[in-house]
Formats: sequence, structure tokens, C-alpha cells
Amino acid sequence: MNPARPTIRCLREDLGIAKLPPARAALDEIDHPLVHKASAQFAGETARERIVSVDDNVLFKVKIQRWRGAVWPDNRRPWLVAAGRREDGSPDDFYAALAERARQARKTYNSSHTPALATDTYTDELLPGPLDDARLRLEEAERSVLRMESCVRTLVVQALLTGHEQREDLAGYALAILVRADEGHETYVGIRVIGQVTIADQAAILDAVPGCDRDSWYPDVMPHRDFESGEVIWSNLMDPQAAATLLAEASS
Repeated sequence: MNPARPTIRCLREDLGIAKLPPARAALDEIDHPLVHKASAQFAGETARERIVSVDDNVLFKVKIQRWRGAVWPDNRRPWLVAAGRREDGSPDDFYAALAERARQARKTYNSSHTPALATDTYTDELLPGPLDDARLRLEEAERSVLRMESCVRTLVVQALLTGHEQREDLAGYALAILVRADEGHETYVGIRVIGQVTIADQAAILDAVPGCDRDSWYPDVMPHRDFESGEVIWSNLMDPQAAATLLAEASS
């Protein structure tokens, strides 16, 4: 199962983390003892204690040190949806307060909705919502960029080492990179992007090539080989020192 993930509301209002980390850092990796404990508790088929005072959604208790939390076991991943601290002398005060909050939320809901809820509590407002979905999509987009950047660097190094074009299939498109470094001459870099790739994504791919001026990429052709459908070719010159550094790193 995926690691437990705090909702944005829980992070900001309950854990006091007002500023979210950059999208390249997943929220389930937040360095907080309660987040770590929730992930560990739901990593396997371990015994879990349900919050019985909440009856509209299944929520489980998670405890560490003085921290208390409520986890909603979604099919995709467990979500830390509420958190708080235990006060001295009141071991269950957080869960009592959570249940009372949920009962008040039910009253508010029933005052303006028909039919009325038959449950004693209402906790849907704690569950992940559009902001959480948007953050997940943003993180996945960032992970795709990281995978692409790693792929580009690997292909460049392999092309430098072998003198032959290197190719890799990614999600929805393919990349092929040729690097020719003749001693005493400039280092040529040719990139083939094959598939439906936006201009913005092509720019990100070109930016990921080390040692190349981002403003010096030009459309190119490779007349010695067959043209593939949906193919775009870009070329540039790589800084010789950058090429030497890549080769040194590869051989170390």
C-alpha cells in the first residue's frame, strides 16, 4: 500500500505546517513523527484500532508520543485526515474532541440538507478534496520531469561513451540522443523526440541536456537515416569541459 499521506487541511490546520514543500517533495514524505507513524502502521496487515465514536466514515487511531491522529483507509492510500496533541491527564481528549466536532458538523449539515444524515457524525469535510487531488497531480508531473531529466542525462553519457545513438521509450514518446565528440573539435548533440510532445515539454527535455546553451538549440535533420512519424530533431553544441566532466563521472 502507498504510504499514509496527510491532507493539506490537516497539514496546515492541525500540524501547523502552513508552507507546503515544493512539488518535488511528496507530502507523504513530510518529516513529522505522526506522518511516519501512520505510514508504518498501515504498511502491513497490523492490528488497527477504529475510532468507534465516528460512525459515518471508517477512521483509525494513530498515536506516537503526545501526537494523536485519525487515518482514513482509502483504496488508493491511507490518509491522515486529522491530528492533535494529547493533553496531560487526558489520554483520549483528541478523539473525544474529534467526535464532538463531527457531531456538530452533522447538525450543521442536516440543517441545510434533505434527506438528513442518519449517522451520529459527519466527517466528509475532513477527507481529501480537490486541493489534495491537484497536489497529487502536480507531484506526479514533477516525478515525470525527474524521470525525464535522469533519462536524458543517462542517454547523453552513454552516447558520449559509445559514439552511437542511444534511445529510450518514455510515457507516450521516445527520446534518441546522438553525441559526437571529435578530439580538437566541438561536441555535437542531436536529439530526436518521437511522439506527441508539447513545445513546453520539448523545451524541458532540451534544458535537461548538460553543457548546452538553452538558447542555441535549432531544428535539424539527419539525412543519413529514415525519418520516423512524429519526429522532431534538435541540435546544439556541448561545452567541451562539460563533456569531459560527464566522461570523468562515468568512469569514476
